[in-house]
Amino acid sequence: MLEAVLLVGGQGTRLRPLTVTTPKPMLPVAGVPCTEHQIARAREAGVTRVVLGTSYKPEVFLEHFGDGSRFGVELVYATEDVPLGTGGAIRHVAPFLESGPDDPVLVFNGDILSGHDIGGQVKRWRDDDADVSLYLTRVEDPRAYGLVPTDERGRVVQFLEKPSTPEEIVTDQINAGCYVFRRSLIDAIPAGRPVSVERETFPGLLAGGAVVTGFVDDGYWLDLGRPLDFVQGSRDLVTGTAPSPALPGPVGDVMVMPGAEVASSAVLRGGTFVGAGATVGPDAVVDGSALFDGAMVAAGAHIKDSAIGYGAIVGSGAFLDGVVVGDRAMIGPGNELVRGARVWPGVALGDTAVRFSSDR
Repeated sequence: MLEAVLLVGGQGTRLRPLTVTTPKPMLPVAGVPCTEHQIARAREAGVTRVVLGTSYKPEVFLEHFGDGSRFGVELVYATEDVPLGTGGAIRHVAPFLESGPDDPVLVFNGDILSGHDIGGQVKRWRDDDADVSLYLTRVEDPRAYGLVPTDERGRVVQFLEKPSTPEEIVTDQINAGCYVFRRSLIDAIPAGRPVSVERETFPGLLAGGAVVTGFVDDGYWLDLGRPLDFVQGSRDLVTGTAPSPALPGPVGDVMVMPGAEVASSAVLRGGTFVGAGATVGPDAVVDGSALFDGAMVAAGAHIKDSAIGYGAIVGSGAFLDGVVVGDRAMIGPGNELVRGARVWPGVALGDTAVRFSSDR
């Protein structure tokens, strides 16, 4: 048996305004909650039992996933009464684990899309007789992340805070949010109080002489914490750039769910996802965007790299580029919104209410 812990916490709460009034509190990424993508990939790697560590609306996860049988795994739930931090959340699930003290336990952070070799990471943990293995990925610009340098044997030598000067960038490797723990080390994390796995648990293990290794994998990786990252993740899943066995349809340039209506003269491209019951009018162009269930894009509208919430309406001739439109909002005809704009749920913008100009 291979067990996994999935720390779902408040999944999707960072993606407001999309989540404020949504009828589905777990935001679908290409039609499926991020947690479902993660469970499917864990199952594919041989995981048979998953403990969901929740702290925000646990009933939503229970209602959707049940006992896990529909998804090919056994699911159990461990809910925090108060937030315990990353390390505290891992310790909180310990009583729900069935693994022996020397068995591996996979731990996944929520809101992460990854294509890394999960089975390969577990195998490397065994081969190295490690205490903990961290999945590391390389990023082009590591300034926004904590750094995790490793030695020639692949052992972690340090955990560094976000660099503030070029001299502090000693590696391009960052913590990518998947760990393999020796079960006994989970039991050793202090219980009943907040603990940071990055600032307390891992540095403490290094100081105590534990074998902490890095599993560097350059496969697909994306943190969905920001709205436009969510749009990117949806686009990558639709095109197959991000792998997932849980996709509701075949990969390609476009994924259109049953019940959606798309006019024959509309142009859909770039990994666009169109949810059930959504409509796209004549001569509209939707490029690399996610339309949630029931969204409506009127004739001649042009939408690029944007997310349109449940039941939201984009009027004829409107132009949106890099925009998040909340559930049931209405963008009147002729509006022009550009990258970074956020429209709250239920808000109505009148005809030609907003136009962007650089004045250059």
